[in-house]
Amino acid sequence: MDGTMRAAVAHRLGVPLTVDRLPIPTPGPGEILVRIRASGVCHTDLHAVQGDWPVKPALPFIPGHEGAGTVATVGAGVKHLRPGDSVGIAWLHHACGRCEYCITGWETLCEQQRNSGYSVNGTFSEYAIADAAYVAPLPDRCDFVGLAPILCAGVTSYKGIRETEARPGEWIVISGIGGLGHLAIQYAQAMGLHVAAIDVSENKLELARSLGAEIVVNANDIGALEDVRRGTGGGAQGVLVTAVSPSAFVQALGMVRRKGTISLVGLPPGEFATPIFDVVLKRITLRGSIVGNRQDLAEAVAIAVSGKVQAMVEPYPLDQVNVVLDRLRVGEIEGRAVLDMSLVA
Repeated sequence: MDGTMRAAVAHRLGVPLTVDRLPIPTPGPGEILVRIRASGVCHTDLHAVQGDWPVKPALPFIPGHEGAGTVATVGAGVKHLRPGDSVGIAWLHHACGRCEYCITGWETLCEQQRNSGYSVNGTFSEYAIADAAYVAPLPDRCDFVGLAPILCAGVTSYKGIRETEARPGEWIVISGIGGLGHLAIQYAQAMGLHVAAIDVSENKLELARSLGAEIVVNANDIGALEDVRRGTGGGAQGVLVTAVSPSAFVQALGMVRRKGTISLVGLPPGEFATPIFDVVLKRITLRGSIVGNRQDLAEAVAIAVSGKVQAMVEPYPLDQVNVVLDRLRVGEIEGRAVLDMSLVA
């Protein structure tokens, strides 16, 4: 190791990343240096490099928050991890640990949180710094490429399903069968739920069928809502919207049954109309869901490691990061693209 690493860097918003050679960072107290073996590519990474959100990342920065790898070195005070341990770096890099949200298990709502690949450098690199208290333990000699997407897409899907409060034997609609949705179908089945899948892409609907969705509906069909309501016996107890489309948010209100819950994890720009009469009289709950806490992450990883959930991955070398972002931008990625640091372009 010559003291440098390769990393995909955003120097300006809205332009392609450059793969640069940078000094390997040194972990401070409470931190670890992780040798990244694989990093999933999330739609949030695309938002970050495009500067789509109101709070922009400070430039330059390294995107990425689905980093799986091994501990290279540990900083002062780190006792529970040692070099060689397998860990994952997720969106929540760290939080304050003291506010009302942190002490009640909602650290993802902490106003002082820092986020990997956004407010701190992320995992599109051969090495990355992590807060030792916030990494996800992974099994020894694990499939880093296969587990990387679980660190965001997996836990976000899992937590979003839990937020619907749908119980085993009940119905859940998964709207949007992409990087999150294809995992959500599997998590829902592992949790004992019946699954209805909805999307506008026939390829993604076919993927939903292959994963075992019992009802598969094209969102553009005139009778889409009626097909879901009829197939679920009057509407689903839960609806998880992963689609990045305001129309999917509106459509979800027509697929949920009375007293049901709609969990929203997609982040399309804009707003959506909410029919007050239906929401009030049918006692419908609309609930935002943002990734998951450390316990949610541990549970999501455990279910995946058990073999009940498997990410559909497309591996790419780091040098092709802009190809991945371009394909993600136009909706060409099925499942999850993963930067595999062992591959060479």
